[in-house]
Amino acid sequence: MSIDILMPALSPTMEEGVLAKWHVAVGDTVKAGDVIAEIETDKATMEVEAVDEGVISALLVAAGTEGVKVNTVIAQLAGEGEGESGGEAAPPPTPAAPVLPPKGEDPKPINPPPLGEGDREAVEGGAPASDRIAASPLARRLARAAGLDLATISGSGPHGRIIKRDIDAQAGRRPVTAQAAPTQVSAPRQVQSLEEMGIAPGSYDVVPLDGMGKTIARRMTESFRDIPHFPLSIDLELDALLEARTRINAGLEASGVKVSVNDLIIRCAALALKRVPMANASYTPQGIAVHHHADIAVAVAIDGGLITPIIRAAETKGLAQIATEMKDLAARARARKLKPEEFQGGTFSISNLGMFGIKSFASIINEPQGAILSVGAGEKRAVVHGDSLAIATVMTVTMTCDHRVLNGTIGAQWLNEFKRLIEDPLMMLI
Repeated sequence: MSIDILMPALSPTMEEGVLAKWHVAVGDTVKAGDVIAEIETDKATMEVEAVDEGVISALLVAAGTEGVKVNTVIAQLAGEGEGESGGEAAPPPTPAAPVLPPKGEDPKPINPPPLGEGDREAVEGGAPASDRIAASPLARRLARAAGLDLATISGSGPHGRIIKRDIDAQAGRRPVTAQAAPTQVSAPRQVQSLEEMGIAPGSYDVVPLDGMGKTIARRMTESFRDIPHFPLSIDLELDALLEARTRINAGLEASGVKVSVNDLIIRCAALALKRVPMANASYTPQGIAVHHHADIAVAVAIDGGLITPIIRAAETKGLAQIATEMKDLAARARARKLKPEEFQGGTFSISNLGMFGIKSFASIINEPQGAILSVGAGEKRAVVHGDSLAIATVMTVTMTCDHRVLNGTIGAQWLNEFKRLIEDPLMMLI
């Protein structure tokens, strides 16, 4: 019996992807752990490993195919005693016709119920290999992100394979077993064409959205529609910070590390989150989740959109480490080589448009985070010190808050703590 290879879910939110490249051909022998394909998600290109041993008997989806749904059969391995099918991109098997009940009897359900998440992983995983820990690809990624050792976890899938619910149980997360029926609301009106809005045909060009563009459009629409946003703005004087940066970089010159203003902002934001912990929180139906670490997501512009690589536990890291990590993450983000755990799950975001001369702006919250900080350009402005006018380098920042998580008082407390750290960098040492 042949073994189906399914389009994997490379992230919890992935629904479809692009089968960018095959690393195998019909007739090739593969073993568990071999890279067989590259899949493009909305944010990154990732390698897919085989989870079973066998001979590739058919490639059912051609390289370069877009919009391949998760759990679609993309290839097949020949089972024991079977030969090769001898062709690529063979058509998928035709589904069998439904079986009707005998006349006069009540119809009974024939088709099996939809697979749950754990069952889907079990089917995707197949039988375990004898020379490695048996775990589904999603379970491996979740375990790596949670810092769990697979060798200490007992699997509940077929043949003892470790699946997502085993990782959830070990990490203390509450697995989702069912979803409440969504509330019925009227769908927003969708514009089908610009012509219906009075734009003349042929007067424009359409640039198709790739997977990233579609995901950004959907997530930002959902966030702005469903989250009660409110902005708080404050002006910060940067002269002490800029002087500190010059001295820090002089001290780091021999190491080749160079600290940017953005690196200093990340460090100050992380420390402020630890000092005002209720600002480092997310809304959940069960209550407000207050995070243990400040995982700072930083917006990085790339071709076709943006991505937010994360500095994990930023409050525990020095400026040199933050600068080194941020440089590496930004470079791999632009090459679309980030792993899902490197851009998913931050607790707070920073978006900086100061380098483009933008004075101030308000960002859309990156759900499920409770807030995002928008950083404007530093510029010389007239300021009042006591009863005298002076010139200072001033930057405006705007904190967009989820009112379900942060009220105005918490947001103001965080901004005042952030301002204190920016304007007196020695406070970062306390």
